[in-house]
Amino acid sequence: MAGRRGRSPEVTPDLLLRAYSIGLFPMADSADDPELFWVEPDMRGVIPLDRFHVSRSLAKKVRQKPFDIRVDTAFEAVIEACAQAAPDRPSTWINAKIRGLYATLHHMGHAHSVEAWEGNELVGGLYGVSLGAAFFGESMFSRRTDASKICLVHLVERLRERGFRLLDTQFTTEHLKTFGAIDVPKVDYECMLSKALASPNLAF
Repeated sequence: MAGRRGRSPEVTPDLLLRAYSIGLFPMADSADDPELFWVEPDMRGVIPLDRFHVSRSLAKKVRQKPFDIRVDTAFEAVIEACAQAAPDRPSTWINAKIRGLYATLHHMGHAHSVEAWEGNELVGGLYGVSLGAAFFGESMFSRRTDASKICLVHLVERLRERGFRLLDTQFTTEHLKTFGAIDVPKVDYECMLSKALASPNLAF
């Protein structure tokens, strides 16, 4: 994997925030692997907030409000769902150590979830880390058609309303490219990150 820096020492929540501030993020080889390693991609995925694209069909579905969208009401349930295998994702990089670290960041006010609910059932969501005017998207899951996509639309609306400047997706995928995600060279990303972190921590 491009930019992999090898196994990490003991990671604390404070160390994790410092890593984000210099462009690093942790991953595990699998959900069962207890170790973490740092990643610093040569090309970074970002979604420019002023160029976020929503298809006509998805915009129509968002207007229909098929789900109850909530924020930060079930953070640990969201990250647990993201860690589970799915038909299109037979394995994940979210291990127990990552779940514990991000749960602590959530209690510190630096990690957040956007959730799609159908009655009392959590059917989709995403989570990530906020620092300064940057939001670092980590993972998403969906148990209903378009649930995670609708959460992403609500995330972008929320970031725009609150003055965020950077939405980091770590990598790009064909799925994220349909929303306007682009690959940014590391040197350009560092400049974008620096500008976003020059801001005080914004309320999510």
